[in-house]
This record gives sequence, structure tokens and C-alpha cells, in this order.
Amino acid sequence: MLKIAVFGSAFNPPSLGHKSVIDSLSHFDQILLVPSLAHAWGKKMLPYEQRCRLVDALISDLGADKIQRSEIEEQLFVPGKHITTYAVLTALQDIYPQDELTFVMGPDNLLQFARFFRAKDILKQFNVMACPEKVPIRSTHIRQGLQQGKAIEALTTPSVAQLIHSLSLYH
Repeated sequence: MLKIAVFGSAFNPPSLGHKSVIDSLSHFDQILLVPSLAHAWGKKMLPYEQRCRLVDALISDLGADKIQRSEIEEQLFVPGKHITTYAVLTALQDIYPQDELTFVMGPDNLLQFARFFRAKDILKQFNVMACPEKVPIRSTHIRQGLQQGKAIEALTTPSVAQLIHSLSLYH
């Protein structure tokens, strides 16, 4: 039985805050990063494909084989409908029936967890771990820095910063 961490986020873009959460999950056998495709609360984000490229750049910089991007939201996507955490975890449990899934959320989602669709069922059926960022750098800081013409290299990993610049994202 594998212990699998499921870390969902907009990753809009991946930041050193995201990295600090991932770094604290090293005791898991596998870490699945799940970029949000259709955000339940209508969050404005870059197109999914671009955010997936950014997540792949983050994973490349982290250099750990046990970290991978999950495409589960692509499989669950229905145009015009949002994808819930409960649906993601249930679908992943079908893919990994013998393994133990732990839903990992950042501090922003912990405060809103009661709003999650079927929050009580998530708590009954899965492990839930609130994992504060050890580095207080958020995606918002990167987007704001770019809009103000500031350098972002100290806010994210090298490949993510390079990809943001090469694709002229968030300008």
C-alpha cells in the first residue's frame, strides 16, 4: 500500500509557497499535483494547458521521481461544470484502490473547508492534511510583481520563471 499525497491547487502560477508545501510531503510514497481545470468557486486563471506546463516546469526543478502531475481533472471535466475535490478524490481512489490517499490543502483552503462540496464525506473517506506554506510566497505575489515590472526569480523556481517570461504570461 502506497501513501499518496494529493495536492490540488490553481498553480496560477506555481510559487515557492507551493514548493514549500511539496517539500513537507517527503514522507509520502507519491505526490500528485492536481492543477484545477474548472475551479469550483470560479477563480480566474490562466488556461489549464499553460498552468500544466508551469506545473511540469516546477516538477522538473524539484527533481523527485515521486512527484507527478495528475490529469484526473481532464478525465472528470464536463463543459460548464466545475470539478469538486470530492469527485477528484473518489476518482483517484478508483485508480489507486489499494493505496491510502491524503488530501493536502494550503491554509487558504483550510479556512474555507466547510464550503467544500461533501466536506464531511471527504473527512470520513480520506485523510486530510492542512499544510501551511513554510515560505509565505503566493501566486498572487508573482502575478502582481509581473504586472509591476518586477523580477520574479526569487518567488518561484528557475524553470517556472523562465517559462513565464518566455511565454509572456500574466502581462
